[in-house]
Amino acid sequence: MKFVTFMRSGNESFGVVDGDDVLDIGGVLGGKYADLRSLIANETQDLVASAVEGADRHSLSEVKLLPPIPNPGKIICVGLNYESHRKETGRPEVSFPTLFTRFANTQIGHGEAIWRPSESIQLDYEGELAVVIGRGGWKIPEDVALEHVAGYSCYNDGSIRDWQRHTSQFTPGKNFRHTGPFGPWLVTRDEIPDPSVLTLTTRLNGKVMQHATTDLLIFTIPVLINYISRFTCLETGDVIVSGTPGGVGFKRDPQVFMKPGDVVEIEISSIGVLSNPVEAEPDA
Repeated sequence: MKFVTFMRSGNESFGVVDGDDVLDIGGVLGGKYADLRSLIANETQDLVASAVEGADRHSLSEVKLLPPIPNPGKIICVGLNYESHRKETGRPEVSFPTLFTRFANTQIGHGEAIWRPSESIQLDYEGELAVVIGRGGWKIPEDVALEHVAGYSCYNDGSIRDWQRHTSQFTPGKNFRHTGPFGPWLVTRDEIPDPSVLTLTTRLNGKVMQHATTDLLIFTIPVLINYISRFTCLETGDVIVSGTPGGVGFKRDPQVFMKPGDVVEIEISSIGVLSNPVEAEPDA
């Protein structure tokens, strides 16, 4: 099943994708569940099936897709989690995941414009697999970690490289407005029982820039869930952005940065394509 959060006629709702349409189950359940995050916390197949029966149908082309979870309590990103990316950056091997945070108000949906900020032209792409937590937990064992996943999506951890490298901390370069594309939808865990068998491809203006399989993650999804949940309690709707493979623009020769007029696509097998144009940041 594919869940989306969307905007139509100025109203935000959530629904289930059916072919080229979205079934507006938020219109049916909105009195009880305010958003997709609250639905996930209580979701059962019977509940969704009942809502689908009475839902209005809209063409996907008629709605604006938002990040599947627009309001996660936490977005925890993993750096240097593919060997190809670690090597291209010259970073040493580590025993534990490299983590940083992204703020929810930096996220955008499928089709929405990434902004190149006025502060820098070093706007880089990072195609990644996003993991959305369904059932929260603290100190979640690795062997049951995937049972806590609601589903998976595509993510582009857009990075302003010079700001990222102002200090050893990544936070500034990872949190400019309109730099975190997320979507186009959330594919539920039952459709992807094993997240280590996916293929990730990043294209910039149609040219392949990154290509890898998720079995190459240094720290697997269960390891990440276990490690993160040992220092913070994971909650429904939290997002783990699992890392990007080699091929980032900053480490190419010559360097490649996204510019206004470009289109960047993140494609992950069994999920779909997250596509976003690039524009100059509008005047404040």
